[in-house]
Amino acid sequence: MSGYTWHYTFLGIFFLIATVFAMLPLVAARVVRPKKPSTGKLDPYECGMEKVGDAWIQFKIQYYLYALVFIVFDVEVVLILPWAVVFQKLGFFAFVEMAIFLLILFVGLIYVWRKRDLEWY
Repeated sequence: MSGYTWHYTFLGIFFLIATVFAMLPLVAARVVRPKKPSTGKLDPYECGMEKVGDAWIQFKIQYYLYALVFIVFDVEVVLILPWAVVFQKLGFFAFVEMAIFLLILFVGLIYVWRKRDLEWY
């Protein structure tokens, strides 16, 4: 076997294992699923409580906006931490870029705050 064929063999084995690994949960779910579905078996079970009302209820859009604002500021922290670790190596230009980034986020925070989207009611 030549050198390149040997590498492609490992690549093929890798794809075979990845395919089996992806298909295994699907096959297992089909094997252990309920064979005789009834209303009791198909009923969602959450915290041992009986369901009350319809599952299709409307939520206020503010809950989603609150979550989006949280994600924005969470991503901000993820971007600031690596920058702070290598801050001294980056120089003044990186400082100016981060200052602009934080200014944009601060303006966004003021905007959301003035619209009262941060209030949980």
